[in-house]
Amino acid sequence: MIEYSNLFNMQIMIFILTAAGYILRKLNIISSDCRAGLTNLVIDLVLPCNIIYSFMINFSKDVLKSGLVILVISIVIQIVCYFLGYVLYGKTTEEERKVLKYGTICSNAGFLGNPLVEGIYGSMGLLYASIYLIPQRICMWSAGVSCFTDSKGKNVVKKVLTHPCIVAVMIGLVIMIFQIRLPGFAVSSIKTISGCTTTLSMIVIGGILAEIELKTVVSRLNIYYCIIRLVIIPAAVLAVCALLKINPLITAVSTVLAGMPAGSTTAILAAKYDCDEKFAVKIVFLSTVLSLITIPVLCVLVEQLV
Repeated sequence: MIEYSNLFNMQIMIFILTAAGYILRKLNIISSDCRAGLTNLVIDLVLPCNIIYSFMINFSKDVLKSGLVILVISIVIQIVCYFLGYVLYGKTTEEERKVLKYGTICSNAGFLGNPLVEGIYGSMGLLYASIYLIPQRICMWSAGVSCFTDSKGKNVVKKVLTHPCIVAVMIGLVIMIFQIRLPGFAVSSIKTISGCTTTLSMIVIGGILAEIELKTVVSRLNIYYCIIRLVIIPAAVLAVCALLKINPLITAVSTVLAGMPAGSTTAILAAKYDCDEKFAVKIVFLSTVLSLITIPVLCVLVEQLV
């Protein structure tokens, strides 16, 4: 039985944090310069710690064997989403296209999806979610970051490889694959900083939201994106998994995570790389609002079809 209260509580928490950022910016407690500083703090310290901590899972051959199916599903989803990001947004400005590409490749499956899946499907669901997120985290900080960089050839490779979050992915993979046990104080420090991720990210997004007109959030382009991110992608995942008769729990976790809204990092990176951060906030905000409807619907569909 799905525990919808966990889903509701998680979504409402995100809106409260966003509202806090909105109010603080309106009151000028968070100035424009302060918001830029918070953005750098999130990108250069908080997110890297969050990434490293996310790889600190008990990983064995048995776990890999049981999670191999969802790992393959996740890789295929990332490949498909990567190409969708390049073919679906031809009639947009260059800056909008960068934001939409990233928003299609990278969802909020990490920040929102992990605790949500644990609340709905328990510890086994969380294990599958952790494995599912490995390809997305790698893609998010490689192909994803490259969406916002103007460098070409070797320069873009250098920029991506030296990005703090990609360095964190590399460290995290080493820790996970070799099951390295860090000292207790190091784990506690990383975990504590990691715990600030959602709070700071949503406060920054709320601050950007305060600088735009709310009536401009809903537009044809934003709705078009939300249909792709929240409906078409997860529906395709559910249909294929059901057709192939994939394990019901793996199908459920894959579908729910594939249907997550745009990741908060969409707006964070847009702000970091001087892209259209206001447009990025609009798709993050609108897709998160609409996911209050679409995610429960996906959960019900999964229950009925698998």
